[in-house]
Amino acid sequence: MLEYERKERQKTSSEVSPVTASHSLIQVGYQYLLCMALTHQPSFRLGRDDEIATRTKLKTKAEPPRENRRLGYARVSTYGQTLDAQLEQLRAERCGRIYREKVTGAHNDRRGLLKMLKHLAPSDVVTVTRIDRLARSTFDLFAIVKQIVDAKAQFRSLAEPWADTGTSTGRLMLAVLGGLADVERDLIRIRTAEGRSRAQKRGQRMGRKPKLTEAQQAEARQRRAEGATLAELARSYGVGKSTISRLSS
Repeated sequence: MLEYERKERQKTSSEVSPVTASHSLIQVGYQYLLCMALTHQPSFRLGRDDEIATRTKLKTKAEPPRENRRLGYARVSTYGQTLDAQLEQLRAERCGRIYREKVTGAHNDRRGLLKMLKHLAPSDVVTVTRIDRLARSTFDLFAIVKQIVDAKAQFRSLAEPWADTGTSTGRLMLAVLGGLADVERDLIRIRTAEGRSRAQKRGQRMGRKPKLTEAQQAEARQRRAEGATLAELARSYGVGKSTISRLSS
């Protein structure tokens, strides 16, 4: 009897029910997943659009707001004049950088002005003491101010309070300047055409002075007809072969 009970206990202890085995496997699985979650990074990745949006958002937050730069421009026409008065006024307006030059306003290749326009950035403020320091004509003034506005910068003149593109009045005046510049351009074109017409009626030749006189031109044509080469005629009159070739045509 005792031997039979001992064998039954051994048989019961050696057999495991399917339910118990399933519970054990589930517990082991949960423990494995918990360990993976604690020791590994997530395996998913953001889409490219989400990554770009995230980077842009972080970059935007990281960049500090840009401060407005105050730029000044001072000019005098001749070297005998001084820039001291203009520089004093521009410094009083807290202009951090002042572009200066001594050149007449009629020149289009003002290096100081071109350098300032090239380095303009949005929100910059360009200040002059008077409008005539920036340009001598309405057409030039409109072209320069428009370039400043196109760069998303601001223009202002100390002597002319209305000349401030940061105000509604200044923007209105910019539109008026554009109309006046068109009128001035048309007037220049009309005056030029009238002057050319009057000169032609007086018998004046338009363009630069010819290198050969009328007598030399007639002589060169005759020699060319007699067989002289272009090179010989060019050396004889001290001109280029193209000049003689135009006479022949």
